Amino acid sequence: MNRFSAFYSLLSLDLVYIESQLKQRLPYPYQWGKKQTDKWDNYTNFIYDFPSWEAVVEAMKATTEAYGLNKRELFNYAANRWFNFWSAMAVEQIFTEIDGVTPSLNHKDRLVDFNLRGIDFDHKTSVFPEAYKQTLYYAQHHHEDLLYWLYKNQSQQQRKHLENRLFIVTYAEDGEHWKLKAEISLLKQCIQKYVSTFDASTLEQLQLNNKTIYSDIIWAVK
Repeated sequence: MNRFSAFYSLLSLDLVYIESQLKQRLPYPYQWGKKQTDKWDNYTNFIYDFPSWEAVVEAMKATTEAYGLNKRELFNYAANRWFNFWSAMAVEQIFTEIDGVTPSLNHKDRLVDFNLRGIDFDHKTSVFPEAYKQTLYYAQHHHEDLLYWLYKNQSQQQRKHLENRLFIVTYAEDGEHWKLKAEISLLKQCIQKYVSTFDASTLEQLQLNNKTIYSDIIWAVK
């Protein structure tokens, strides 16, 4: 959790509106063009200010002109960060609106988003990774294997950590896994179903950095 997500976690988002805005991103290809870095994160931190797609596009134009950046590179980078951030904020709200889930009271703690039945977690929505050389069927029956892969191959920037995490993994039959991050109503159904049957004894216990990490996967398949 960063200072921006901490601020928005204090607000109540209109999830229907957020979904409608995220879906306006879908016609454009999901391409980064460059690795995520702190430098380019700083260029594009305006994405936290605008849940509106139209407004964030205007901010992209202004930033491109102000810093003399390549328009396509800036668009791809900012659009992806914006899309992932507002989807994540919606997902966090979905969790914290469920009975038995308590939002993190320490908004400076980027490692904890909420407490679920006495266990602290952060959450991350991840697309089913193309580089993970196994099938969906295999992954659904070998959570531990995919979880180790996800921890090992996570971003090396601000969100990297080795603590308890619940992964929401999206998988689309047409291969456009990333687009399911915009399907907030679908994600809500999947999360609510998971929490309603949550059993801490079934969490995967991973050995990372000489300690035990508790983790699990919530599947969003369409």
